[in-house]
Amino acid sequence: MTTTKNIAVLGGDARYLEMIRSFSKAENVNIELVGFDQLKEGFTGAKQVDFEELDVSKLDAVILPIPGTDDEGYIDTVFSDKQIQITMKWLNQLPKHCIVFSGIATGYLKDAVKKADLKLMPLMNRNDVAIYNSIPTVEGTIMIAIQNTDFTIHSAKVIVLGLGRVGMSVASKFHALGAKVYVGSRNKADLARATEMGLTSFHIDHLPAYTSECDILINTVPALVVNEESIQQMKSHTLIIDLASKPGGTDFDFAEKRGIKALHSLGLPGIVAPKTAGEILGSVILQILEEEKLGEE
Repeated sequence: MTTTKNIAVLGGDARYLEMIRSFSKAENVNIELVGFDQLKEGFTGAKQVDFEELDVSKLDAVILPIPGTDDEGYIDTVFSDKQIQITMKWLNQLPKHCIVFSGIATGYLKDAVKKADLKLMPLMNRNDVAIYNSIPTVEGTIMIAIQNTDFTIHSAKVIVLGLGRVGMSVASKFHALGAKVYVGSRNKADLARATEMGLTSFHIDHLPAYTSECDILINTVPALVVNEESIQQMKSHTLIIDLASKPGGTDFDFAEKRGIKALHSLGLPGIVAPKTAGEILGSVILQILEEEKLGEE
């Protein structure tokens, strides 16, 4: 027996347009859009409705914008002037099997969804999404490096902090472009992996000893690791690209005082490749819903 999945997409940015297109091509998916009333473009198989018109009792999935909600439950509606608030009263009307998707899980959202006894799925915390997103993230980082320097990446001395899913891809691609890549981490396995990749590895606590010759520093660690001591050693042309989630891992105020350009570059997949980023989200969400369906059978 085939069961139709009812999905409501509430708000979102350019990535969500491609995500909606991927839903439109899927079989047995019914899509309702809220917060897209400024769009002239229509989507086959998708219906635009007002927030109050949603039949929440029939929903299998609710997709919120990447940032989730603010502290009062309001969401971003890039393609609408109407405000949408996700309240406890509204969440309590959803079926208990309904999955609430967002990019990240804010404090308000986690608490509200838990009280409503629903499942929250922060997509950006998933390994598959993070690995897929590392590709446009790296391309965006390379773009930023080219746009903000007057020297080639080839032969430049590049420090990458953290060798997680993004750090690994960043280090690999800059190495492939001919940069002399140094990788800082606290994880012994990561340091061994960096050496195996032909990179120079060091313990992140020793960062100040490496920054004096650095041309580009790329941070992926969500903790203050690029501190005053490390920035003090940098040359005036050094570029810092911080990819870590807010508040980042760089002392941006001190970098500004030193005249060092430090850019907190968040959400690069949605900026440099919204089409690809949207396809990734759509594919993963459909996969999760299919897994949930199989689990029920």
